[in-house]
Amino acid sequence: MKRFLSFLLAAVMASSLLVLPAGAADVVRFSDVTDRNTIMAVESLRLMGVLDGYNDNTFRPGAALNRAQFCKMAVYAMNGEEELGLYNTVTIFPDAKPTHWASAYINMASRKGIIAGYPDGRFHPERTVTVGQAVTILLRMLGYEDKDIGGVWPASYMAVGATVGLTDGIGTNGNATLTRGQAAQLFLNLLRADMKEKGSYLSSLKATVLENQVLVTSSARGSDGLETAMKLASGDAVYQMASGKASNGALNGLRGTLVLNKSGKVITFVPDAMGVQMTITVASTKASQIVDVSGATYTVTGQAKTYYNGEEKPWSEVFSWVSAGSTVTLYLNAAGGADYIFVGGGSEANSAVIVYENGSTAGFADLTGGSTNYKLYKNGAEVLARDIQKYDVATYAPATNSIRVCDTRITGFYESCSPSPDDPEEITVLGHDFPVLATARESISKFKPGDQLTLLLTEGNQVAGAVEAKGAVVTSNAIGIVREGGRVDLLCGITLTGESEDGKDLVGQLVRVSSTYRGHLTLSRLSGGNANGNLDVAERTMGQRKLADNVMIFQNGVDGAEPVSLSSLTDGIIPSGRIAYARVNSAGKVDLIVINSGIDGTVIYGRVYVEIASSEVPIKNEAGEDDTKLVTWETLGVEYGNNKRTKAFAMRYDVNGGDYVAVTLNRANSGFSSLKKLDETKNVPNSAWTSENLVTIGGRTYKVPSDVLCYNRDMKLWVTLAEAHAYSDHCNIYIDGGYVRCIEVGR
Repeated sequence: MKRFLSFLLAAVMASSLLVLPAGAADVVRFSDVTDRNTIMAVESLRLMGVLDGYNDNTFRPGAALNRAQFCKMAVYAMNGEEELGLYNTVTIFPDAKPTHWASAYINMASRKGIIAGYPDGRFHPERTVTVGQAVTILLRMLGYEDKDIGGVWPASYMAVGATVGLTDGIGTNGNATLTRGQAAQLFLNLLRADMKEKGSYLSSLKATVLENQVLVTSSARGSDGLETAMKLASGDAVYQMASGKASNGALNGLRGTLVLNKSGKVITFVPDAMGVQMTITVASTKASQIVDVSGATYTVTGQAKTYYNGEEKPWSEVFSWVSAGSTVTLYLNAAGGADYIFVGGGSEANSAVIVYENGSTAGFADLTGGSTNYKLYKNGAEVLARDIQKYDVATYAPATNSIRVCDTRITGFYESCSPSPDDPEEITVLGHDFPVLATARESISKFKPGDQLTLLLTEGNQVAGAVEAKGAVVTSNAIGIVREGGRVDLLCGITLTGESEDGKDLVGQLVRVSSTYRGHLTLSRLSGGNANGNLDVAERTMGQRKLADNVMIFQNGVDGAEPVSLSSLTDGIIPSGRIAYARVNSAGKVDLIVINSGIDGTVIYGRVYVEIASSEVPIKNEAGEDDTKLVTWETLGVEYGNNKRTKAFAMRYDVNGGDYVAVTLNRANSGFSSLKKLDETKNVPNSAWTSENLVTIGGRTYKVPSDVLCYNRDMKLWVTLAEAHAYSDHCNIYIDGGYVRCIEVGR
């Protein structure tokens, strides 16, 4: 049985020293199971005792099952282990006497009425099981009898099995030999199915079922002191595993049903049927949608429940901090929209490997259980082994059969820990509590509160190890956006808090973050970087370098730096003079860009609003006495989103309220240095749109960014492009420089 090992962090080591974490339990992964559906099915049923693997750490999904083996699986699927002793000395079939290893299983299955022998009175336990025989047995477990089905066997049973979902992912040939991989899927379908008469199959067992749950982690610390308990997204309770088992993490991040025994311990977790959930790598997000790196778009509402940083929050509070490259699991409704979002994709780790040589994958096979047929990602983008660098951290995500490599490093003052410096489960640095992997505790125990250290983090922001901050063996790369109240939201998805001398002046800006003493943040504005040249949006290049698939782009505006998608940059070429910062990753591609919106201030597209300003001015009245007079004048500003507007300035321009313009703020933010009306085309019909992002006007086709500004003049609200299309069958379109900048709808 394999225990997961980690590398002790020591710069002088030429190779890794393997150690067992305290409180670890046996974790099983099969090196020959790589299909995602099979991985989940096998893990759910392994925990329940329905199936297991071989001593060589394989599952052998293509191997055939015999009748005795299938009986054992059926008994465990009935949660009937406690009754087995009643059938040890019974002889029902002459070839399954008490001396046979499977006699109790065969006898119990026979007495329960789910299996039968052959006409010769024998059971023939060594004969292989066919798909039709297996489906027949499981239908009986669901309460079906021969009289309910009729017809010709096995075709009639296969037809009913398909109707109730038993044969999903199995095939339709009832005479084919059943393989172990098919059996795993078949029994998982059973656990998801409904009984013939009443309720679900799970509810018929002697168990407590908690439905519609999202499994956050299977490595929480339970009451037994082991880090093998399961924690759900709803609530703070953790559920200890029954029978001393430990999940391998393949079910983390999935929605399904937690099954508990009479003592309240976990029998298994049954994931919901595939097709309603999928794990993606994010390219961009906004309040109404998520775009993955393949370009696929998923609709989401602001109130959609989202598991993020240890708690459930509405999507509206989370989306702007789900950066490009993040792994996200989506639970989709019938219309393809996201009902529930799990940020992290179930990638919370039980153990990690720290890389000690550039390009090395040493130790990765220990994470996967020996399998080498995995995909390799770094910071959310698919990479090659040569792109991995020293001190990167690798974890395994069974749900996607991928090694997830992360290079997030945070340097700061060691503020506190829990429960002790010798065995820290949690460490506080820069005002944030970081969970410490069991495999990292020996590394962290070399430090104590008051030290300066650099944390090496997993993709899920768990601590995999640490090095001394002195000597710059490895440097911090913590980058975030400064918020009000001493808060900095890092791009890796965590929030830091602390006092800073420059914090008020940097609100809204991207900065580097570190700390040198308790409660303090050292902030420095990003500038320069290690890439230069013009940004070519269409070619996805910057100078001579390509953009990474998960490139993060921020644009400096009047509200500070805001994340934008590449597709929303309608300027085909953005000159190098407007690039405030650009970073190159280990693969030599640009993965972070900060753009200044304008050379002389900030270019803003939007809708003019007019306000009346007034002031009392001193005058002499008719009697020659000092008096005042109320003087009023018009001021104008530009709104460019709900609750987003510039100040209103007293300026003379030939525009009216409701006009659509492009304005440039002066450097002092005290007025507009330029203002230009956008070209307007009225009453463009919806039929002029050939797709969501293409519209033809006057024989010319324009590309429209998905997050183009859209205004509903009836409701006086800024809306999404999809909402604008749905509201009216025509619109007014406003163009500047050959690009669609704004859209207005109304009736």
